[in-house]
Amino acid sequence: MKQLVVTADDFGAALEVNDAVLQAHAHGILTAASLMVGAPAAADAVARAKITPSLRVGLHLVLVDGKPVLPPDAVPDLVDAKGNFRNDMARAGAAMFFRTHVKHQLEAEIATQFETFRATGLNLDHVNAHRHFHLHPTIAGLIVKYAAAHGVKAARVPLEPQGVLARIEKRNASAITAITQPFARALRRRFARAGILSPDAVFGLAWSGAMTAPRLKGIIDNLPDGLSEIYLHPATGPYPGSAPGYRYDEERAALLDPAVIAATQGAGIRLGGFSDFPVH
Repeated sequence: MKQLVVTADDFGAALEVNDAVLQAHAHGILTAASLMVGAPAAADAVARAKITPSLRVGLHLVLVDGKPVLPPDAVPDLVDAKGNFRNDMARAGAAMFFRTHVKHQLEAEIATQFETFRATGLNLDHVNAHRHFHLHPTIAGLIVKYAAAHGVKAARVPLEPQGVLARIEKRNASAITAITQPFARALRRRFARAGILSPDAVFGLAWSGAMTAPRLKGIIDNLPDGLSEIYLHPATGPYPGSAPGYRYDEERAALLDPAVIAATQGAGIRLGGFSDFPVH
């Protein structure tokens, strides 16, 4: 059986994102969205999600490329002089692993983001982290801890089947894939021990910000058995803080493309959010 979750990341980042998410859910194949609880348009995203209960919403933990939910002076080692999260992920990650007081600040911020999501009143479908920072073992451990307290049943593990991508386009495998795969496999084992569902396959890493309709249809046409997640970054256009070069509107259009919709309908694929599929 083929089960598929189609997720929009960065829900709440901007009205342009929220508009695209609701369009793609109402008229396309989008089934879920990952909410940035401290982002500028988070309140708008929550309001729209509350009147769209079929959209499954999860927590998109932001610990890089954004601002903390806590006051910056409560997490001084996580932020720069402007109060933004540090973007030097390697050095920040080392501090999170080795320095006890930094771990305490990190835990406080993660706990606050979970609590902020709880305060929305939305059902928590899943959890993941911006730029896959949950590959970091300290962050992963805290996700496991707070996922249990908040009833989270599912989380993303960024393991992308390279053979599927090769059937769609000729490409050279990224060195980053080889580096991150051992961490991702360890993360899957950790989540499994905690009873947290993770997809068997995840798509969106190689073509992040460039998931065009032909690529999306190609993945669906070659979808493996089991539970898969395809994640995208749809928006109606660039917005303050958006990633340079990301083809936001093309990703929105891909989710609405008639050929993509037909591909999901004709391949015996069951669409849903993570909470629609049993933990196994």
